[in-house]
Amino acid sequence: MTHYDLVIIGTGSGNTIVNHRFADWKVAIVERGTFGGTCLNVGCIPTKMFVHTADLAATPSVSSRYGVDEQLLGVRWPEVRDRIFGRIDPIAASGSEYRHHHADNANVTVYDGTGRFTGVKELTVDNKDGTTGVFSADRFVLAAGSRPIEPSIPGLEDVGYHTSNTIMRIEQLPRRLGIIGSGFVAAEFAHVFSSYGVDVTLIARSKLLLRHEDTDVAERFTEIARGKYDVRLNHETIRVTRQHDGTILIKTLDPDGADEIVVDELLVAVGRTPNSDVLNLDATGVEVDKEGRVVVDEYQQTTVDGIYALGDVTTPHQLKHVANHEARVVKHNLLNPDDRIKADHRFVPHAVFSSPQIAAVGLTEQEARDRGIPYVAGVEQYADIAYGWAMEDTTGFAKILADPKTAQIIGCHIIGPQASAVIQPVIQAMSFGLDAVSMARNQYWIHPALSELIENALLKIKLDPEG
Repeated sequence: MTHYDLVIIGTGSGNTIVNHRFADWKVAIVERGTFGGTCLNVGCIPTKMFVHTADLAATPSVSSRYGVDEQLLGVRWPEVRDRIFGRIDPIAASGSEYRHHHADNANVTVYDGTGRFTGVKELTVDNKDGTTGVFSADRFVLAAGSRPIEPSIPGLEDVGYHTSNTIMRIEQLPRRLGIIGSGFVAAEFAHVFSSYGVDVTLIARSKLLLRHEDTDVAERFTEIARGKYDVRLNHETIRVTRQHDGTILIKTLDPDGADEIVVDELLVAVGRTPNSDVLNLDATGVEVDKEGRVVVDEYQQTTVDGIYALGDVTTPHQLKHVANHEARVVKHNLLNPDDRIKADHRFVPHAVFSSPQIAAVGLTEQEARDRGIPYVAGVEQYADIAYGWAMEDTTGFAKILADPKTAQIIGCHIIGPQASAVIQPVIQAMSFGLDAVSMARNQYWIHPALSELIENALLKIKLDPEG
């Protein structure tokens, strides 16, 4: 049996670990899917490239408010798709080629197949070429990622539905698209396809879209979305059927009774599940929680000494920047077992690249109240800053929460143009302990820039005078 110093399962953020510092290690890398992982191939990067083209396509729908009359003449879907994947696919291929054949990786063996534990620190890989390999290692990194959840809806397996893994590569735009889901994947694709001229129907079990956001943000987003495409709230999908004419019939139940929706293509976007179940972790003693996430300590180590985990297979955040941070921690701890560092998950931000954008970090108002954490809030509307006037934005806002005595920021929530960039100074302030008063007063804020949204929200925070 071949023995390795290190085995990495997954080539997303896990692939970033091995560099020249591991040149004297005997390393194996196992990948069952496309080299490069979710973010590169079917996640953040291609979706945001589609979002940017959707933003351009949506411009004519709002240009008249500025006295500019524009028309969308058409969307050349094959060109949009091929421009994006014409850039991404070669990156994935070159990454695989580099690990397989480059001289820098003489100490690295790549297994193209599905790995599963068959003993303590023993892995069996069913390779794509039909062969099977069994090997052991002193250290493992579990970075196997996640996959779209396949819900138990009668008829779903028979209709030929799409997930986020496949919808971006369809041959042509459908006239009507049904989307089952209410989270960030559903919201982003609803924006993309509706902007391209597709009739989108979003089917949500919940009473709000993006219900895990701050409630004020979720309510505002839901209101805006209902003006852009057909949103069916409180609808539970009970059956889907492919009809004789090729269309898909979606049957739902809502508080008013039964409903039927007919579409040409169906996207199921109800969340993602960790790939831990593929790894047969019981065989090596690694513990998972009730959600299927690999249990790790502050050093990203699992319940088995020498086996680390990172990214979607272990974190509830399911964000590339979290996986990258954890990969840096794991790399350090592999190289420095006597001087390990802890992962920092105190202030994990996220963004939704729909229309409008949403960004958030820290506690929502609801979470603060539920936990009994005192707070004060400062809210600023895009409509009340100069650049917001220029953009004619009447729906966006920023909300910042702070401790009423110390002024330390405990949360920030933004809905509106470029929210994902506008929030960054707040993330920095929280990470380095800069309080709201000092942040607002002790630096220049460029006028008239979107960043004034943050400045003014900070200035509206009213602290406890006895604090």
